[in-house]
Amino acid sequence: MRKYPVAWFYILAFGISWIGMISAALGSHGIAPFDRPYVQLLTIFYAVGPALSALIVSQVADGKTGVKELDKGLIKWRVGLVWYIVALLGPVVLLITAQVVTKLLRLPVTIAVPQSNLSFFAFVINFLATTCEEIGWRGFALPRLQKQYNALTATLIVGMLWGLWHLPLIFLVGQPMSEFPFLWFIIIVTNAFIYTWIYNSTKGSILLVALFHGALNIAPNIFSAFIPGVSPIVDALVNCVVVIILIAVFGKTNLSHRKRVYVD
Repeated sequence: MRKYPVAWFYILAFGISWIGMISAALGSHGIAPFDRPYVQLLTIFYAVGPALSALIVSQVADGKTGVKELDKGLIKWRVGLVWYIVALLGPVVLLITAQVVTKLLRLPVTIAVPQSNLSFFAFVINFLATTCEEIGWRGFALPRLQKQYNALTATLIVGMLWGLWHLPLIFLVGQPMSEFPFLWFIIIVTNAFIYTWIYNSTKGSILLVALFHGALNIAPNIFSAFIPGVSPIVDALVNCVVVIILIAVFGKTNLSHRKRVYVD
């Protein structure tokens, strides 16, 4: 782990999270005993896998210093009001843009925006889950990869592995990702560029990236009454355009006006 911390992080993150993902997928098909409520508790590993892996590898490879680096990103909240606006309203802008383009191109809405009742508890669970993910993807992996590669290359690596991490969800009954896995993979990879932009621009704030991630997850539910759905093709297209803009404006070296964040 000391010699190959990033590789070990991904091995553990995939292994731990897939325990929960595979259990959920099998349970959704009614396969015993995975359809039992007590077995479904294994799905907690899905959420905590990246964070737990980051903590384990950080402790083994760097000791308390490595763990403290993760903590710094979590409590880095003094980043300027504009970044809170970007994190919380950015997903809404993406969603509305995709809806407008869907209507202009007259494409069928093959994936409807989910309808659900959101409670405060659901908001909290969503934020905790996305924070656990971001401790791993952006808190641990990205800054280490940015030490070796430029921001564009590091983001591609993180984005593609992040996309593959979702693979078991393709077999989850009722999961929209199962209908258009390739398009969802593109969406996830291109989303990673926005996350890197926010992360580097806020000097490594895991908190802000987690807020964006959480807002991206719940925005469709909140605005389902006004935005009935978007085409997954348009969703992927909008994200690709955003990536091109980010690279053109900020450059591939840092994907930000600030220097990219990295750790040894």
